[in-house]
Amino acid sequence: MVDVAKEETMDDITFRSDTVLSDVHLHTPSKRHLMVRLNTVGQPVFLSQFQLLLNKNNWESERENEKELATENTRYQTRGGKELCDKGSNDLDFLNKNGREANSFKGIEALLDDDGDLEVVRRPRYVSDPEVEDLSRDKVYPIILMKGGEGIFEDAKQGSTYNNIIKIEHTMATPLEDVGKQVWRGAFLLADYILFKRDMFRCCTALELGGGTGITSIVMAMVAKTVYCTDVGEDLLAMCEQNVTLNKHLTEPAGGEVKVKELDWLKDEFCTDSEAPYSWSEAEIADLHDHTTVILAADVFYDDDLTDALFKTLYKITHNLKNSCTIYLSIEKRLNFTLRHMDITCEAYNHFRNTLNDLENLQDSKMKYTSEPIKLAFCQFLVYERIEQLELWKIIAEPLM
Repeated sequence: MVDVAKEETMDDITFRSDTVLSDVHLHTPSKRHLMVRLNTVGQPVFLSQFQLLLNKNNWESERENEKELATENTRYQTRGGKELCDKGSNDLDFLNKNGREANSFKGIEALLDDDGDLEVVRRPRYVSDPEVEDLSRDKVYPIILMKGGEGIFEDAKQGSTYNNIIKIEHTMATPLEDVGKQVWRGAFLLADYILFKRDMFRCCTALELGGGTGITSIVMAMVAKTVYCTDVGEDLLAMCEQNVTLNKHLTEPAGGEVKVKELDWLKDEFCTDSEAPYSWSEAEIADLHDHTTVILAADVFYDDDLTDALFKTLYKITHNLKNSCTIYLSIEKRLNFTLRHMDITCEAYNHFRNTLNDLENLQDSKMKYTSEPIKLAFCQFLVYERIEQLELWKIIAEPLM
């Protein structure tokens, strides 16, 4: 959502993710929006908790039942106009009862009042439901916390749900160049898929491009061996590194490690200057090329030039890898009315699809690229609205023999 203050010119647009954060930050009556600090450029920074809808006590048993889970995933139910998997029906029933399931009223005919005016169906407000209390999982709402560092979480550490909590520092609104400091819905979608397919990613080496706040890399490190979380901007990378530190209670028990590094898509080489923060060592570059089998990018397709730069970076990196690689890209189609078209369009998404097609059709003697969309019928492990504008794509990069 773009919010333009009256005194701002069109060159001073502020980008807000309120529409996303309203889905994610579910406020308890006794809590308020309180910032943690101001970052180095004066932006308010908030610290939020996100509960994983996965019982850590049952992690091992769920791991043993992965084959059964895959079988169950072939059976879907249709609720509220979208497919849900049987395994996650309890969690998603909970979302439905709280009015957070996407497209709750899709397919319902428009109703007219006595005067013939459209009667808009409103999303129901949350009300206490006796059935919700019967859930096997404790209800822990994501909240924005006040300044106070790790001591804030002492109460949470006393409960069994502490190990299910992801803690993320982020901003609420930024100029375009700092949108990576916000939490976007595409990151949650990709995190969901990682948790759903966790055995497939176990002990791998992964690279995330445009990691932002680092939430997707942190989730990946819960199952992977090494995750290189990359972005540009010292302030953003420092925030990402802080988030990695805040979530060692999730990654260290699993043996995963997140390495925060700078990777500029507009540059041809890795930053290897030892004096520069978040630079690469030669050993890390060699490890990346020798062992990476998964590349991630979540909701980074909003500017055509950056989209072109990202695909060039993917092309260059995959050509230097020793192994075949699978690339996972999440994107949210954002519709806008443009004067040029005099219509509602989604130009950033259209450019993404065209560039993806160009990559597949590329005549290359060394590498073959094939892509396909992933059906969003897998379970949700985080509370957010999985709207129909979200997409997840898989690209397989295979060396030609």
